[in-house]
Amino acid sequence: MTTDFDVAAVDLSGILNTTSEQKAKQLPDPKRFMILCVIPDASEEFEDSSLIKSSKTIYYEEVLTPVLFVVKLGPDCYKDPTRFPSGPSCKEGDFVIVRPNSGTRLKIHGREFRIINDDSVEAVVEDPRAISRAS
Repeated sequence: MTTDFDVAAVDLSGILNTTSEQKAKQLPDPKRFMILCVIPDASEEFEDSSLIKSSKTIYYEEVLTPVLFVVKLGPDCYKDPTRFPSGPSCKEGDFVIVRPNSGTRLKIHGREFRIINDDSVEAVVEDPRAISRAS
């Protein structure tokens, strides 16, 4: 089963207000070596078909997804040269691959976010639409 991610659906404008002050109050600032990520929306239809997914199927695809979108990096992310000799694994705006259920799950305005460790990032992907969790 392939999860179709709507790459354009990672628009945070519907979640956040327009001023910087209001944005700062709504999203947590990750501390130390933590990364704030948002879960991309799963497609409402199965790939190569017009069949509509049930809300439960969409929920499980989003909760168990290995793909996250990086929103904010904590101030100490990737600063340790002994742990990260090649430099940072990701930056804000990247789609990253992590283990399903990684990090601390939280909802903000109905949208699920995760706070993960900087060493939880296993890969960066430019277009995550063809990536899904193996069953």
